Order: sequence, then C-alpha cells, then structure tokens
Amino acid sequence: MIRVGVIGIGSIGIHHARIYSGLDGVRLTAIADTDFTKAQEAASKYNCKAYDDYLQIMANVDAVSIAVPTVMHYQVVMDFLKGNKDILVEKPITSDLKEAEGLISEADKRGRILQVGHLERFNAGVSLISSMIDDPKFIESHRLSPFLGRGTDVDVTLDLMIHDIDIILSLVDSDISDLRATGAKVLTDNIDVSHAWIEFKNGCIAEVVASRVSPEKIRQLNVFQHNAYLSLNYQRQEVLCYKNISDKIEMELKKPAEKEPLREQLLSFVECVRNRSKPLVSGHEGKEALKVALRISEEIRNEK
Repeated sequence: MIRVGVIGIGSIGIHHARIYSGLDGVRLTAIADTDFTKAQEAASKYNCKAYDDYLQIMANVDAVSIAVPTVMHYQVVMDFLKGNKDILVEKPITSDLKEAEGLISEADKRGRILQVGHLERFNAGVSLISSMIDDPKFIESHRLSPFLGRGTDVDVTLDLMIHDIDIILSLVDSDISDLRATGAKVLTDNIDVSHAWIEFKNGCIAEVVASRVSPEKIRQLNVFQHNAYLSLNYQRQEVLCYKNISDKIEMELKKPAEKEPLREQLLSFVECVRNRSKPLVSGHEGKEALKVALRISEEIRNEK
C-alpha cells in the first residue's frame, strides 16, 4: 500500500486527491494547504488528515503530488526530496532552469522518482497521433482559453504553451536550430498571448500559439507529413487523418477509448513508485520543455 499526500488543494490538487482516494493499492493519508479550512474540507471528503504545514506530513507519506503555485515548486519539491519521498510536481517543473537542474540532481542523487505533470502526454488522442507520426515536416498547435484568473503568476508560455512544447519535443527527434516569437501582456503583468515559430535541425518546423484571453477554448494539434495530414482535438481525444490514396484524398476519424488523462497520469506515477521505473515525463523532459518556454518568453520580452 503506497501512502500518498497532496500539497496544494486548489483547482488541480483537489482532483489529485479525488483520484488517489479511489486507486487500488494507494492510501491517501494527508492533504496540506495554507488555507487550513480548505484542507479540512477536502480531507473530510476523502477520509484523510489535513495540515496547514506540508512539512508535518513527511512521516506519513511515501509519495506526494505537489500542486502549489509555480514559484513555490523548488522549495516544496526539494524539501520532499531531502525527506526521500517520490514526487509528482505539476508543470512547469520550476520557474527557472537553475532550480530545475537542482531538483533533478537531488532526485538522481537520492534515487527518487521525479515526475512532472505534463498532463497531455496521457491524453488518449496524443497516444494515438504519436503512433501515427513518421518524420513530421510541419506542426501547428493552438491552445486558447478564456481568462480564468489562475496561473497568472507565470507567462502563458509556462501556463499553457508548455503543454504543446513538451508534446512537440516528444514528436520531433531533433535539436532546435532557430526560434522566433511574438506576444503581449493583455490582462496581467505577465505575457498572456504568445506565438512562436520553431525550426529544428532536421527541417521540421513548428508553429505554436497560446492565449489565455480568448473568447473560446481551443486545443488543437495539426501534423503534416509525407502523404498525410493528422489533426488532433485534445478535448475530444480524437484524430482526423487525411491521406492521399491513388490521387484521392481519403479521410478517417479515429477515436480511441476515452480516458481521464489525470487518472492515467496518477496511475503511471504510482506504477513508477512501485516499480522504481522512469516516468514518461521525468524531470529531464520537464526541464527541456521549460528551457524552450523560457526562451520564447525571452524572445517576446526582447522585442522592440
């Protein structure tokens, strides 16, 4: 029985608690949040103990999900690594590369699991389109959301775009040769709209768009390769495939069995803890996505 805790019980952390409480072989033992009333309400609902200081749960857990604001990731994750716990931290891994490297080094030194919560890797549609891609030539992604007022402690590149950056890096087996970006602050003091153009050494090009001030919610990934066009709708977890067969364009809609990505992610994390195996998105993959996201933000800030 793996004892788990959840640190930060906001809009994301509450779902970690919900899912852990129903997993076989897992016991949700603790919830910690600086808002003790909120922690108590969640703990009562999911039959575990509530704390307002996350350090107090150290002796009661084997592994934790950390869903606190990004600026707190480094300190909270490091404390649990030094307590020899396995960790799933929400994306982005940290807000700067030096902190990310510090966490990765500590996890490696102690032999601990460090998984980063890039949720879309566990989307059934992503798994499907990944199996269909062979030498992509051009990729475009759009991740647009209405303004919700959360995640605004960081740029939209770290809040939303980093999901697609991680997916694209997993699909293109090549280093980046050039990167250009433009964007703007709209409703917050951080970048709210971002448009990036990424060129890879193998010739593939990716156009990545993210906004948290859109009138509608869009989650789309389009991949163009030889003789095929693949279009993924993240929300519906389905892929449209267009192919040229005997000079005739044929379309096929493929929809795998729909699954809750967060549940799949937590199941995968628990298995990594149990089997001491490498996560699908370890700290290293989290750092690479962060590196590109920070570079895009820097390009936007340096615009004249």
